[in-house]
Amino acid sequence: MAEVHVIGQIVGATGFSESSLFCKWGVHTGAAWKLLSGVREGQTQVDTPQVGDTAYWSHPIDLHFATKGLQGWPRLHLQVWSQDSFGRCQLAGYSFCHVPSSPGTHQLDCPTWRPLGSWREQLARAFVGGGPQLLHGDTIYSGADRYRLHTTAGGTVHLQLGLLLRHFDRYGVEC
Repeated sequence: MAEVHVIGQIVGATGFSESSLFCKWGVHTGAAWKLLSGVREGQTQVDTPQVGDTAYWSHPIDLHFATKGLQGWPRLHLQVWSQDSFGRCQLAGYSFCHVPSSPGTHQLDCPTWRPLGSWREQLARAFVGGGPQLLHGDTIYSGADRYRLHTTAGGTVHLQLGLLLRHFDRYGVEC
């Protein structure tokens, strides 16, 4: 079987109006992919920027996959959350990005968005916190349902990923 190693980090985020940010992440693949080592999902620590608007997480990602085909290439889905002084958490943005398919080191910038909701929900979010969230996580990267939502842009999540491909030449894929 061909193998893919993804080694890197979620560096941090910029451009969010909220502070005290953390990121929940996960990786989705097709049926032909098997995770040999690493974890499929995780969460960073909370970072409150002291200067500027950059939250630094430096959260490691280390995944090793085996695959029988290229369909369902890995993609990362991200949720950025903010925490207030009372410990309440509210959604700051959703995002996803495909893991690059070429070996080497890659810098990725993933723009985020969040559902707006009605004017009442927006008012409640401003004063009480909370706000609308997606019922199904796969809506983040499924085009048909996502484009019917009313959303607003958030900040950007920054990733550094290194890719190693192994045995792809045995299956007719040139690296």
